[in-house]
Amino acid sequence: MKKKRRLLDEYRFPGYRPKADIHGVFGDRKARIIKLERTYKNTKCGKCGAVHKSYYDKTVRSIRDLSCGDARIYLRTEVRRVLCVKCGTVKRENIDWISNNPFYTERFAYYVGRKCRAETIQDVAKELKLDWHAVKNLEKVYMTEQLRRNPVRTPRVIGIDEVSLKKGHSYRIVVSDLERERPIWFGGLDRSEESLDEFYQWLGEKKTKKIRLAVMDMWKAFENSTKNNAKQSAILYDKFHVVRHLGEALDKVRKMEYARVSAEDRTYIKGQKYTLLSNHENLNLDGRRSLKKLLKANKRLNIAYLLKETFGQLWDYKTEGWARRFFDNWKEALKWQKIEPYVEFADMIERHWDGIAAYSRPENKVPLGFVEGFNNKIRVLQRRAYGLRDEEYIRLKILTCMLKEI
Repeated sequence: MKKKRRLLDEYRFPGYRPKADIHGVFGDRKARIIKLERTYKNTKCGKCGAVHKSYYDKTVRSIRDLSCGDARIYLRTEVRRVLCVKCGTVKRENIDWISNNPFYTERFAYYVGRKCRAETIQDVAKELKLDWHAVKNLEKVYMTEQLRRNPVRTPRVIGIDEVSLKKGHSYRIVVSDLERERPIWFGGLDRSEESLDEFYQWLGEKKTKKIRLAVMDMWKAFENSTKNNAKQSAILYDKFHVVRHLGEALDKVRKMEYARVSAEDRTYIKGQKYTLLSNHENLNLDGRRSLKKLLKANKRLNIAYLLKETFGQLWDYKTEGWARRFFDNWKEALKWQKIEPYVEFADMIERHWDGIAAYSRPENKVPLGFVEGFNNKIRVLQRRAYGLRDEEYIRLKILTCMLKEI
């Protein structure tokens, strides 16, 4: 006959055994305290790991663990401090199943961290009946462990971008390993050449020499820093930022048409900014109907929209010669349309052609879908972290957003 498993069996940690189960604590009838009895005498230093037979002092602590159903579980056990001969300081002992925050178990900290990947700190705090700051600190414990388990390896293809901590004000640089599809560095004081130099110094000369391709926007400071530090690296301007400039040109056309047409025709244009800028396949049924009415009512916007949709074909060509022929034909179409924002956009592409056309070379085919997906994740993280002044938390959030759960 199979032996029935008791609740206390779930709390047999190495060196400890459950001794008692107390119901109804901390003003909650369902909350329970499980007393753990220590079964070993030695004490391990929390700093260097040295094992001692004696200890400096001890205290009894209630440590929050994973809930059982809707009942909160606390583990009550003694926690010692040791006067370490090796370190020369008094340190709390190292207990494997307790997190860096000594009031929570490691598995509970990881559970909170996993929930925070999909929910806000406030929602998690409310659900688990925790303080907001406690949830944030536990998530930082979780993210720090994620980075420890996933050390940075030598990148060969990097993506360079900036994020704003405050809208339009304070910038930081994010560098990603595009082959492994993860961010690897967050830092700098702004988006200057000197700030990106910090990344190459952090990476080291040996690893920097192994970078063969750097993907970035058309910001000159990033290009200069890369040319100075990684001379062997090719430079590619990523599709996401190029298309964003085209979207801005289309929006200028929309505003010009709104100012030009009559009040009756303005009803088709008003409030349709994101309908025009979105990819056609991403629009819902109502969006497609609105777009159809708009393009039927305004010829110039119709032409501008079609030019925007066709421009994406530039990245489909496998040779620079065919890509150049496509762009020349696309630019030729502008001569008859007199769409000034598009002419300015075409001039910008001409000035940066080498970095854009580099994608057509077989060795430079990088996962641009990751770049776009990562940028979308960054925008979501920025909205969630709006108002937070803890830059270390934002750094951890960005560096771990593409890593697997632990």
